[in-house]
Amino acid sequence: MKRINIASLEFGYDAGDPPGFRAGSKRLGPLLGASKLGATVYEVPPGEVLCPYHYEHGEEEWLIVLAGRPAVRHPQGTEELEPWDVVCFPRGPEGAHAVRNDTGEMVTVLMFSEVTYPTATVYPDSDKVAVWTGEGGDDLIFTRASAVGYWVGEPRPQQPHDEQES
Repeated sequence: MKRINIASLEFGYDAGDPPGFRAGSKRLGPLLGASKLGATVYEVPPGEVLCPYHYEHGEEEWLIVLAGRPAVRHPQGTEELEPWDVVCFPRGPEGAHAVRNDTGEMVTVLMFSEVTYPTATVYPDSDKVAVWTGEGGDDLIFTRASAVGYWVGEPRPQQPHDEQES
């Protein structure tokens, strides 16, 4: 049995995260050998946001507050949570959320969800859509304005009589 104590995690920070979105994280699934369920513990410093406001099409997400008082933006407004509060963000627009720290203390949350590929994430504030395939090279993030029609770029199929004319 693999075991992790989440009270003593060392969090990693991504140097590429822009100011305002700098949160530390530790993904638990890979450490435990999990494949169907993903869980990550995040620490969100004062004044930072865990990630942009978004919703998932393929996964529901759960959040458990371990420490601090995060503010959670959702479709009906913003609410402050307290330690040991649990919330569920369902699939689709009704599950849109962003977790931020408006306090002077560190906030620590555990989030978990199904691991589903392919899936899509929508970011309403920036009008972006992300497609996650599980195969890094095929993952894409794009603005809705850059969308193209179904047939754009498709070559005309070669007909059998086209080959005979060549």
